[in-house]
Amino acid sequence: MRLSTRIALAVGVLVPLLVLGSGWIMVRLVVRDVHAQGDAHLRQRATAVLPEARNLLRAMANDRPANVEQARERRLFTAALDVGIRVTGPDGTVTGGPQPGASVALPAAARAAAPVTVPDGRRSWRVLAEPVSVARPAISGTLWVVSSDTASQAQIGQVRRRILTVALLTAPVAGLAAWAAATRLARPLLLLQRRAGGIDPRTSATRLEHTPTRVPEVDDLARTLQTVLARYDEQAARTAEALDTARSFSAAASHELRTPLMSMRINLDVLDGTPEPAPAERAEIIADLRAEHERLLGLLVMLRSLAQGDLVEADAFAPLDLGDLLESAVTDLRRERPGARVAVDSAPGCVVHAWPPGLRSAVDNLLTNAAVHGAGADGTARIEVALRPGGDPSTVSLTVADHGPGVPAADRDRVFQRFRRRPDSPGSGLGLTLVAQQIALHGGTVAVSGRPDGTPGAHITVLLPRASTPHTLPTHRAWLPAPTAAS
Repeated sequence: MRLSTRIALAVGVLVPLLVLGSGWIMVRLVVRDVHAQGDAHLRQRATAVLPEARNLLRAMANDRPANVEQARERRLFTAALDVGIRVTGPDGTVTGGPQPGASVALPAAARAAAPVTVPDGRRSWRVLAEPVSVARPAISGTLWVVSSDTASQAQIGQVRRRILTVALLTAPVAGLAAWAAATRLARPLLLLQRRAGGIDPRTSATRLEHTPTRVPEVDDLARTLQTVLARYDEQAARTAEALDTARSFSAAASHELRTPLMSMRINLDVLDGTPEPAPAERAEIIADLRAEHERLLGLLVMLRSLAQGDLVEADAFAPLDLGDLLESAVTDLRRERPGARVAVDSAPGCVVHAWPPGLRSAVDNLLTNAAVHGAGADGTARIEVALRPGGDPSTVSLTVADHGPGVPAADRDRVFQRFRRRPDSPGSGLGLTLVAQQIALHGGTVAVSGRPDGTPGAHITVLLPRASTPHTLPTHRAWLPAPTAAS
């Protein structure tokens, strides 16, 4: 059922009910007003005839001549004018004017403090009872003042019928008017529905265009639809990026694992071949297998970390004290690599807006890179780490320096590319790529240079924004592109 039809039915039912309810209240008010007016008239007539009723009772009690009683009765009826009179005393009853039949019981004066309605067949009467007493002789009676209530009841009945007629007529009229109004008012909603119904986010880049209608509900609904479509686009883009990341992960893993796996297969064939290798050769092959195994594990871990960085969302970021993170990373490096000698100069208050696992991974790889490539002939690596406010007050600077051979100037812009490594490097070639990815996610920069003092060694500087200046995540992240033939 359409909205306009629902509104028409609701109005068609509600309006007659409101008319009937209002009519019932109006009838009650009319009845009260009519009775109040008639009762006031009865009280006026009762006040006017009460002295004559006393005189009549006195004449009846003193056995006055009949002509005297008749004169009293005429004066009583003359004072009554347009109402009926009934006077009852010890010596009889006198009646005159319109009133109920003799068989109709009238209310007692003690109980009828106000006029009451007395039915008489199809007619009804309004009756006021007043006590009448005479001091000399001491007698009492009752005076009833009566007026017809039939005309008033007829008027009230006519009002009821008219109200019912109006209610019956307003049902279809109100329903049709409501349907027409609802159809016209719902036109902006129908237009919005047609526009929204013609949009298929899967096949078209067209989005909902809405001109304000000054109808708050329609405009709010349009804004809601636009927000939903925008969120759909955003999630569709993130889903596409996730699929690209998954494909790139699979392609990169397949490309980079092929060579070490083939090497491991050759070594296994040699171990299982005939003749069996000599003990020294066997030990060399096993050591080579262990190294290849470690490289494979490191490669898979790096690829997984890069994929996580490509998919992380903004709600994973929070304020983080970089000094605490650096202290924890250095402690772990000293435990895992006893030959590393790390000197740390950390300033307090270096809080950044970070994804803790990602930034910790970047710091770990910076330290590991310095420990691996900065180690001397004796296996000892001397590393200097400094954390302090950057040249810009809104940034934090982290530097990691070693005493290794350093990075040639021609290669300093390429060391962050994936799978870039020295021929003798035991790593996967993804450590600094992961560092570059995470620093970019955190809105910072990373650069490689020579040591400021001119001695051999690499000097890596990272600049990160403070937590007071949160950044927006990059909209496009592709740190795992499909490998090319040249890679």
